[in-house]
Amino acid sequence: MSNSLRLRGINGEVKGKLWESESILRAGRLASLEIVLDDGSVSRRHAEVQRIENGWFVRDLDSTNGTYVNGIRLKGGARQLHARDIVQFGKVAMMVELKEKQEKTNQPDSDPIQIEAATSSSWEEGIARVISDRNHSPVAGDQLMALLRAGQHLSNIDSEEELLHLILQDAVSVLDAQRGAIVLAENPQAPLRLRALANGKNDNTGRFQFSRKLAQRCFAQGESILCTSIEEDDELRGQQSIAEGTMASVLCVLLRTPRKRLGVLHLDRCYWQKPFTREDLYLADALASHVSAGIESTQLLRKQRDLFLNTITMMAQAIEMRDEYTGGHTVRVTNYSLLLGQHLNLSSKELDILRIGTPLHDIGKIGIDDSILRKPDKLTQEEYIIMQTHTVKGAAIISTIPDLEPVIPIVRSHHERWDGRGYPDKLAGENTPLLARIVAVADAFDAMTSNRPYHKDKKGMPPEFAFNEVKTMAGKQFDPKLAEAFIEIEKSILDSMSANKQTNCLQVSSLGSSPGLFVS
Repeated sequence: MSNSLRLRGINGEVKGKLWESESILRAGRLASLEIVLDDGSVSRRHAEVQRIENGWFVRDLDSTNGTYVNGIRLKGGARQLHARDIVQFGKVAMMVELKEKQEKTNQPDSDPIQIEAATSSSWEEGIARVISDRNHSPVAGDQLMALLRAGQHLSNIDSEEELLHLILQDAVSVLDAQRGAIVLAENPQAPLRLRALANGKNDNTGRFQFSRKLAQRCFAQGESILCTSIEEDDELRGQQSIAEGTMASVLCVLLRTPRKRLGVLHLDRCYWQKPFTREDLYLADALASHVSAGIESTQLLRKQRDLFLNTITMMAQAIEMRDEYTGGHTVRVTNYSLLLGQHLNLSSKELDILRIGTPLHDIGKIGIDDSILRKPDKLTQEEYIIMQTHTVKGAAIISTIPDLEPVIPIVRSHHERWDGRGYPDKLAGENTPLLARIVAVADAFDAMTSNRPYHKDKKGMPPEFAFNEVKTMAGKQFDPKLAEAFIEIEKSILDSMSANKQTNCLQVSSLGSSPGLFVS
């Protein structure tokens, strides 16, 4: 039975102040009341909190700005209060704390703690909790469904970012968190980096989405932790992320495999939600064990793909080195193509094909004799026909690698024209694949703004002239919609040109790199 009630101020000038009674607390601006609030939103006699039989009730005294419980305004009558309810008198907010009379023992009336519970179970022990709780009883239906969904994500998702967001959304939903975050580190000594965020139905949006202090403690000590008494802990209560994020109860769960620690799953609840329990901790810990191996696998796959992309880029640049007039061409065309693809809101899969295929678009030049490829003068008609074969030669090279099949249209068709007068297949309009049409615009723009390979003294035209040429050739050489879109991103293209003057390294990560689908 609750014998006394304590109200703790949580905002403004009353933050941290306490009012306690075993019978009644009256709030308002009058000096004769138990809770004197010098605030313009509070009436002279605003509200009263009174113990009636075995419960505590709050009643508004016809105040001007109203009395609220957990954000809901009282409309006549009294409302019973429970522990951790938020009561507002006007704009002044307080949290309810109910205390029960203690038997005479050597124990103190209250025992503030920072960590309510912790678990440092191994990965195998965490996995064992996937199908049963700590009492070896079957996991409840909703919880089991969350774990099963996580398993489905692992088997169907290639993108690390997508996987992290889906895992987090399920965790926030099944554990009724106001928000969640996943922070990962490249290695146990590296700093934690925010990788995913998700909001629950009770989200109180703000600058702070997780407690870096608690996450770092969880990661450093290698144990999952539960905090339910944050408002009673001086160190945590003073943390800006805790206060501004309205975090009253926090779960920090270690993401780990038998090989290493990966990071932390951070979930929190606000003041008017029930605090997390030990069962919540064990469920979250089981979920973390279940998904960590999948997270590690996607990280390894991402690193493998990054290495693959770097290898492709080096191959393309090695080809460029045979032609002194086209240095940096691959870098620039790739960046322009990705900028245009992002502006067109292409899917992540299509952007991945561009990211891998564009550096390879001229790979067929490896089969062109140096006497033609490096010729400083204008090519003869016969030489020009031979030069055109680099598209089919490139497609033939790429076709020997099954995982690169999606990029073949870029390599073969980036010299086709909208009017059907291109090569090698004289495709017209949308018969040319979209990604090849994108690269065609980027490739031609770079050719116009670069020193031409077949004329020693012919310099590239200024960018503004090249943009005008793209506009002029819309509907002839270029897809008119793509030409228009390319002109719309003129500033981004110019910024990329400026950046490329500083380096000839392909900076695909700055253009939103994500894992592709070409290396198994």
